[in-house]
Amino acid sequence: MSAELAIPGPEFTGAMEALDEVIHQKARLGIMSTLLALGEADFKLLKETVGLSDGNLSTHLALLEERGYVAVRKEFRGRKPHTTAAPTPAGRAAFAEYLAALERIIKAAQK
Repeated sequence: MSAELAIPGPEFTGAMEALDEVIHQKARLGIMSTLLALGEADFKLLKETVGLSDGNLSTHLALLEERGYVAVRKEFRGRKPHTTAAPTPAGRAAFAEYLAALERIIKAAQK
């Protein structure tokens, strides 16, 4: 029994090109998913949820903030620094577009 190899069509290719590379990276996908599920999260919760070191989480948050996908708030609670991140409207929209692109990829692959 030989299976016929299907060549991906333009729907598949277009959906793949629509994937946002900033969100698609595993750690940033985890950060964005967590923030969208919770509304906001502090640094400690994100670190534990996504399983990143302090430095890695800081780097990924900085990129998401630079892209306008998250807002990072730094303050002091007593004498201790406290960092909180929340998705911005642009971040919510970009994540919705990312999910829509994934859905298009799945549909195109099932044809």
